[in-house]
Amino acid sequence: MSRGVLVTGASRGIGRAIATMFAELGDQVAVHYSSRREAAEETLHGLPGEGHVLIGGDIADPAGAAAVVDTAVASLGTVHVLVNNAAVNLPSPVASTDYEEWQRVWRQTVDVNLLGTANVSFRVAKHMIERGIPGRIVNIGSRGAFRGEPDHPAYGATKAAVHALGQSLAAGLAPHGIAVASVAPGFVATERVADRVTDQVRAQSPFGRVAAPAEIAAAVRYLASPEAQWSSGAVLDVNGASYLH
Repeated sequence: MSRGVLVTGASRGIGRAIATMFAELGDQVAVHYSSRREAAEETLHGLPGEGHVLIGGDIADPAGAAAVVDTAVASLGTVHVLVNNAAVNLPSPVASTDYEEWQRVWRQTVDVNLLGTANVSFRVAKHMIERGIPGRIVNIGSRGAFRGEPDHPAYGATKAAVHALGQSLAAGLAPHGIAVASVAPGFVATERVADRVTDQVRAQSPFGRVAAPAEIAAAVRYLASPEAQWSSGAVLDVNGASYLH
């Protein structure tokens, strides 16, 4: 059966790989973007199959998050799977960041990474409960939630919070047949972090490389599957053994 799938932050990188994977499975995908419309259109046009839609919106704004979900439901008919991928990763090392910039970075990061994820999840979960859908919510977290992000502390902290949010939702939504889990990638070969993927970074993994976006999408595919209900609440490390805990 074809499912309706909402992928936030799907204009490129990991989000594009996830959207493509679901489309290849025969699902109908809502490709969400915040500001990169041209890239999101490229993602949309590259998806196999029919019935996919493009949805713009700022999930950092509570009304914007609600509108994204409402549009996805109206366009797809039903949302069976939500993948929370949208995030910002802004540098703010303590030693070289002034207080005003520190406040700006933390506010923006919390609004997008944590509150945006929470609000989109809330609206999708309500939709699933109302329609009796045994849905799936998959969050894209980060290895940085465990390993630490000295140059991007707000990112690391919000991703740790996203993992915790996922576990709370997993417990709260299980009586409704909804499973919630998170993926915690290490470095992934995307445009956003291309300048940070050095030989030293590759050497963090005993495989001597960083992940491909499709490898993260493969983890999402499992967690979004009907067979993954008993993995609800899990935080799945997908970091090539670059950080073990």
